[in-house]
Amino acid sequence: MGAVLSFPPETGDAELAAAHAAAASVCDPEVPVLTIADLGVLRAVTRNENGIEVVITPTYSGCPAMDMIAVQVDLALEKAGITRRKVRLSLSPAWTTDWMSEAGKEKLRAYGIAPPVGKAQGRAALFGVEEVACPHCGSAETERVSEFGSTACKAHWRCLSCREPFDYFKCI
Repeated sequence: MGAVLSFPPETGDAELAAAHAAAASVCDPEVPVLTIADLGVLRAVTRNENGIEVVITPTYSGCPAMDMIAVQVDLALEKAGITRRKVRLSLSPAWTTDWMSEAGKEKLRAYGIAPPVGKAQGRAALFGVEEVACPHCGSAETERVSEFGSTACKAHWRCLSCREPFDYFKCI
């Protein structure tokens, strides 16, 4: 599987489309400006003999937000009138920052978090990045303070121009 699989179904199935819209609207509890669709955590919304199934993939296998996300997706489906539903967690294929939407990356930047630089298979993922632009002023004169920030998927950086600290969403 390649890039983002979350997409509105074009089957003419109104319930399936409503389920997708409901699931796609759920926000990430750790970065509330991102929906799980922006983040690429929403992998599929399908119909089977048991009803609607929503597949989500954690950003990493120990992500503490996944239980909350699953509950929020189930509640969103319930509010959308989806009575026969299941939310399933899938660890394979493993999530990467390549699954984030461009709109999601822009939302991160506007929120004050530098979005991932590079591709998951690239140098940034293996060795870290050398240059991260400040999400506040845009300067490339920044430095890493700590490899770990407020969550395991973020690193803490600071801008040498505007002097503001910021999180960088690591390329994973």
